[in-house]
Amino acid sequence: MRVKVRIPTPLLSLTGGKKEVIAEGATLKEVIEDLERQFPGMKERLCDEEGNLRRFINFFVNDEDVRFLEGENTPLKEGDIVSIVPAIAGGS
Repeated sequence: MRVKVRIPTPLLSLTGGKKEVIAEGATLKEVIEDLERQFPGMKERLCDEEGNLRRFINFFVNDEDVRFLEGENTPLKEGDIVSIVPAIAGGS
């Protein structure tokens, strides 16, 4: 499945400044593997040493948080939009 992936500002250096890229995969995990193939270094920013999604990065598929779906095994279909959103902390 081809999906559109929205890239956050901190990762733009890996994509050559592209804010949206196309990746392929039937699950979020497969899309991350394809992103790594296209943009080396991407996976280590998105996944921890065990290959699990990093806690401080949120992933959305069509505006739905994958934590409430099937996590990295969330199924994708052609034309879905995957958004990568770094967590924001702080404030007063």
